[in-house]
Amino acid sequence: MNTATSTASNATISLNEGMFSRRNWFDWLFAAIVAAGGLFAFQRYAAYMDVYEKGILLAAVPSLVALGWFWRPLRTLMLVVAAAALLAIASYQIDGQGQLARAESVFWLKYFLSSQSAILWMCVLFFMSTAFYWLGMASRGEGATLSLIGSRLAWVAVGMALIGTMVRWYESYLVGVDVGHIPVSNLYEVFVLFCWITALFYLYYEQHYNTRALGAFVLLVVSAAVGFLLWYTVAREAQEIQPLVPALKSWWMKLHVPANFIGYGTFALSAMVAFAYLIKQQAGETRWTKLAPLGVLGLVLCFEPLVFRQGAGQSNLSFWMVYFGVSTLAVGGILFGRRRIAAKLPPLELL
Repeated sequence: MNTATSTASNATISLNEGMFSRRNWFDWLFAAIVAAGGLFAFQRYAAYMDVYEKGILLAAVPSLVALGWFWRPLRTLMLVVAAAALLAIASYQIDGQGQLARAESVFWLKYFLSSQSAILWMCVLFFMSTAFYWLGMASRGEGATLSLIGSRLAWVAVGMALIGTMVRWYESYLVGVDVGHIPVSNLYEVFVLFCWITALFYLYYEQHYNTRALGAFVLLVVSAAVGFLLWYTVAREAQEIQPLVPALKSWWMKLHVPANFIGYGTFALSAMVAFAYLIKQQAGETRWTKLAPLGVLGLVLCFEPLVFRQGAGQSNLSFWMVYFGVSTLAVGGILFGRRRIAAKLPPLELL
């Protein structure tokens, strides 16, 4: 009784702890940097904004701070992306004037920080992340380390995607004042948005549930989207910044598209988790007649990018044949190794 009383008296009571009382010095530094950046942007560009744009900027400051406080890894991500984007913008300047041609002459712009370079790095890193997640799934001894590498690569890929998006926004104004736009306005830009937002949602749940086992599944659909993005870049030169058609200049589109792709990203995440659930549930099944529908479902999930493919000529047929072959091998490999995969997946209750 005395021991229990002593323990209770020494315990720290933290009921109804306020939001601000939980903040550390980095939280407040992050909030100060975001507020300073917002005030600088308002002071410098307010004359060029209408009332809606001013409202969006003012609302963005507390929203970004709240996001960073809610999920603390976002603080570092936002600061790194902002620093890299500002470095890229400064590197485009000559005597106070931006020169788009410097993307071919400045080393870090040409190979890392121009929008096209950053987005290509995103593509490579997502492929590498997917590979390491699957190596972690297949490995017996070093699985945790390999999956950790996959997770870190996914974080870097998200960062490069955001850097590419921010720099592309600036580059669009270097092409022409009337051409400049927020880069969520065409198929190329929204697929970049889909890739990083799906990966970011997954990384949140990876940390929340303390398991990396589902990265192998979720990153597959991200890699499928990256495959479409590469095809679209080569076949249509979609990476080039073009003037928007009048219908895409509406501010409603700037709200509609990100909201849509938050839904698409979470749907893709839930679909791949559901596929993993079915794999674990059917791990002991030996009849291929029962496994065939699961294989078809896996192929359907991989073929989502085909919905956006329009007017593909004979010259692009070989790409999609290879894509079909790789997708079939991937799904077949998952079904073949379903017992080992199921053993590494979280319990069905968690899935």
